[in-house]
Amino acid sequence: MAGWVDSGNAVQASVVALARELSDPVRLTALQLLAAEGPHTMVQLADAMGVSPPRLGNHLARLRAAGLVTVEHAGRHAVYRVARADLADVLTALARYAHQDGLAAPRRASSPVDVAHTCYDHAAGRLGISVFATLVDSGALIPPDGRAGELEPGPDPTALHRLGVDPAAVAPRRRLALACLDRTHRVPHLGGDLGRLVLDALVADDLVRRQEGTRELLVTERGAARLPELLPTFALPTDDRPTDDRPTDGRP
Repeated sequence: MAGWVDSGNAVQASVVALARELSDPVRLTALQLLAAEGPHTMVQLADAMGVSPPRLGNHLARLRAAGLVTVEHAGRHAVYRVARADLADVLTALARYAHQDGLAAPRRASSPVDVAHTCYDHAAGRLGISVFATLVDSGALIPPDGRAGELEPGPDPTALHRLGVDPAAVAPRRRLALACLDRTHRVPHLGGDLGRLVLDALVADDLVRRQEGTRELLVTERGAARLPELLPTFALPTDDRPTDDRPTDGRP
């Protein structure tokens, strides 16, 4: 009987090759952005990642050689996208694995900003991620596959209606929904005009409150009770649960 470690095994070799490419933070981040948010030019990717285009170019060339990204030339721009739609599932699974208790050492203390904050005009952090996951899991949105920038509506808008959002209220000339890679948690939260509508609805229902002068969103007592019903994957850490429901703008 042959041994389990077989250098000629195509499946084993493919997994090892993928792990090798994902082991570098620049290549991993580039793939995460492309898989979540869709095609980017090299300049867009470099700007989003905070690295120089020449440095990124070397990593993108390696990802191309590994068959993980493709490139198309549009005029003077080279547009990169993931080569396989199922790569998004692999990267999401790895990000979720990394958030399991005891894996990250040392773990920094959770902060309210980790729980909920704004990214442009939509919710980010655990709250924004839970919004995205709920809408995808319920069929309100088609999950991203890295091939396109805008998300398509799914067959069942019930979860949006439960959040108090009418998809028909999307502003003209704005894109409906985008997957926006969450900087901290490395899985998507909901962007686009639908993301704005969801956040506005959560604020109007007093489930969260904007904090003047900051990007932090405060989860109210009402939100702590109601949000897990609306968003099954959302839970407040014990230390972050609100102790009262008083306004936070200086009023008694």
